[in-house]
Amino acid sequence: MADAAARAMIDLQEIWVYLARDPLAALTATLLAWMAGLRLAALCRWHPAANPVLFAVALLAGALLLSGVEYRGYFQGAQFVHFLLGPATVALAVPLYRQWQHVRSSALAALVATIAGGGVAAAVGVGIGLLLHAAPEVTASLAPRSVTTPVAMGIAAQIGGLPGLTAALVLASGVTGATLGPTILNWARVKDWRARGLAMGTAAHGLGTARAISVNATAGAFSGLAMGLNALATALLLPLLWQIFMR
Repeated sequence: MADAAARAMIDLQEIWVYLARDPLAALTATLLAWMAGLRLAALCRWHPAANPVLFAVALLAGALLLSGVEYRGYFQGAQFVHFLLGPATVALAVPLYRQWQHVRSSALAALVATIAGGGVAAAVGVGIGLLLHAAPEVTASLAPRSVTTPVAMGIAAQIGGLPGLTAALVLASGVTGATLGPTILNWARVKDWRARGLAMGTAAHGLGTARAISVNATAGAFSGLAMGLNALATALLLPLLWQIFMR
């Protein structure tokens, strides 16, 4: 037994040494932070304000500050997680397919609501930038803040914004929407799961959709639909509207 335990400890040490090498150190830290975020959310009994993504980001930011590691160096190791954003977004088609009957019967209303909501979100972002007399590139970075991260960064680069700043704003919008969205919808007495899902997906993209899926299957399907439609509509319309606005 003692020999087996000793061999197990040696194996664990070898695994840790392997994971501690670049670029796996950043990936390991990301996974550990996410697991810790899930644990903290569970300890808080999954309260809407106890968002595991927010916990994970705070833990990672603190670790980077304490260790003196630059974000650029960290991202080189953790970019595999960023790559998985694409497949994860595509996977949202699964709950959409399972709720296809509900989606098909409300397709036109969902399309109109999503385009209107995305337009309002972009207008509010630009309005905040103008109100604060922000630089043009900062205002451009605020415009696509309600769109999922990969699409928002591409739109920001196209209209003269800062993709890195846009990514941070998208994350902040998603965490805020996923945390406060259900409470606000309850205050507004929105009880239809289709409407709740559309609101979460339009305003809080992937994080809002993850929250909606965890609550109700219909809400999750409509949230995924709204996230995709909002990304498509914003990518097509925002660059054109931005050129008109700049003129």
